[in-house]
Amino acid sequence: MSIQVIEILSAEEIRRTLTRIASQIIEKSGDLSHLVLLGLRTRGVPLAHELASYIQALENIQVPVGALDITFYRDDLQDLGMRTPGKTEIPFDLTGKNVVIVDDVIYKGRTIRAALNAVNDYGRPRVIRLAVLVDRGHRELPIHPDFIGKTLPTAAEEQVKVYVNNVDGRDAVELLKTVDP
Repeated sequence: MSIQVIEILSAEEIRRTLTRIASQIIEKSGDLSHLVLLGLRTRGVPLAHELASYIQALENIQVPVGALDITFYRDDLQDLGMRTPGKTEIPFDLTGKNVVIVDDVIYKGRTIRAALNAVNDYGRPRVIRLAVLVDRGHRELPIHPDFIGKTLPTAAEEQVKVYVNNVDGRDAVELLKTVDP
């Protein structure tokens, strides 16, 4: 067996996709003075910062960005094995805010369920929305993103890898398929 790697989004396509998502967030948010972005560790954090920079370029307003680690809020930690938690950094109160949770890929929905639980420990937002770069389907929970960069139907055994320059040294989205020789 071998792994076939298929590029889904190039660096330029990711930039255009994030610009589009930023525009959609602006349109849906109304008063941007109440908007905050929360990136999920690990790759959601740099994506949230990118979205904030695009919003600033489009609207000349600086949107606060926080980082949320949901490790201990997961209901499947035993399946994942013990992981070292990252660090949650939310230097602002979430009460009354329009929160957009930002993640790289949504799959079963369990990460987002954990993020919703974690957010409640930091205040009571007016509204919580979800922005993802890739939606690969296969949801196990009734969670649906408000802002989707790319909908990518996948098989359960396939993997979607998102590479972010700040973390991985390059920007790309790839689909990994196991193929028989």
